[in-house]
Amino acid sequence: MGQQNPLQTTNDAVIPHWNDPESEQMSIVSGEDATVYDESGKAHLDFVSQLYCCNAGHSNEAIMSAVTEQMERIPYVASAKHNDTRSKLAADITEIAPDNLSEVFFSISGSEANETAIQIAREIQDGGKILTRWQSYHGGTYASGGLTGDPSTRNSLERHAATTRTEKFLPPLPKCFDGAEGEELARKAAEHLEYVIINEGKDEVAAILTEPIGGSSGAFPAPEGYFERVREICDKHDVLLIVDEVITGFGRTGEWFGIQTEDVQPDILSFAKGVTSAYVPLAGVVVSESIGEAMHNMTYDLGQTFAGHPTACAAGRAAIKEYRDGLLENAREMSPHLERRLRDLERDHDVVSDVRGRGLHWSVVFGDPETGEPIVHPWIDEDADNPVSDVLGIAQDNGVIFGGGRPKTQLLVTPPLCVTEAEIDEAIDTLEEAIVDVFD
Repeated sequence: MGQQNPLQTTNDAVIPHWNDPESEQMSIVSGEDATVYDESGKAHLDFVSQLYCCNAGHSNEAIMSAVTEQMERIPYVASAKHNDTRSKLAADITEIAPDNLSEVFFSISGSEANETAIQIAREIQDGGKILTRWQSYHGGTYASGGLTGDPSTRNSLERHAATTRTEKFLPPLPKCFDGAEGEELARKAAEHLEYVIINEGKDEVAAILTEPIGGSSGAFPAPEGYFERVREICDKHDVLLIVDEVITGFGRTGEWFGIQTEDVQPDILSFAKGVTSAYVPLAGVVVSESIGEAMHNMTYDLGQTFAGHPTACAAGRAAIKEYRDGLLENAREMSPHLERRLRDLERDHDVVSDVRGRGLHWSVVFGDPETGEPIVHPWIDEDADNPVSDVLGIAQDNGVIFGGGRPKTQLLVTPPLCVTEAEIDEAIDTLEEAIVDVFD
């Protein structure tokens, strides 16, 4: 028998992802709607949707029935062959995606979807460089980790093998541009992006890849007019615009996709997570008609065994129907109430320096009341006691799970689309109590 790690808190042979041997992980054994239950039977409101992905909640019978029906008919068809369920889901996705996107290439996870997006962009453009934002997250494999602007992810990968042909630009956040806001911020951030494209060599840049609304990086929307300027810059310099909708897709922001809250159409859109409400792994990219036509007419010798798995596609079809039949509308109805409650936190607690988001995807940012700067910045001092971690821990002990942002100077509030007003009140009351416990 192998020697047990003295820091290991469980006899479970599973090594958790994002493992921290100093912390004890909750064991979740069941769920219903927006609530999960741990192994002791204690209920927790899931206000992070596990990993921003269980959009339909934890007990949607229509999705589970669709999975069973597909498995009874045929559980798997090779990804190189056609399958009726897979083809129907592709049609469903193109129907709800931005109008110019018409072809789907399936994958398995968000990381692989983003890798697929840049593979396609490089093939179509015959160019190598991909530009992404600092303080972004696009995945944890080597290529997608290289796209990621979060140093904790990127450095974990690159200390053993460097990724290449990815460069960074600044996100449209006020502190990146001398406190600029609104139209001035949109202009300065877009001009900065164009400067980066020109100085990287515009003929070398295949695409920019960006979240339309910050994902785990903090739920920040772009200032009005920013994405319209980005689209113009991409067209001017023959650069493809890829939007990472792994978190922001399938109703999370109140629309089918986050980019639909902007007046812009991308060339490629990556998706995952909410496409099946995470009941079965599935991901992919949706591409424009011209890119799709080029791919149909080329030899593309890359693929993934489980991409477009028919069982997952059945879950995806059922999930989209559930979103269409009431969950998307509920997200739109609950969003103003969630925003009001979070704005109250910002008003009533000086330590809450910002609240930002869209739909049912929000970030609560903490800062020194005098300066607005982070009280502890984990990317600068990873060993310091972080009060944001304390807030998360107390809230979880009191029955509500929130997410830690990247960086963890903020926490994320992202409940399932089936959430009720009463559950929002309970969750934000619990969050406020945790803030008071830690900071007052």
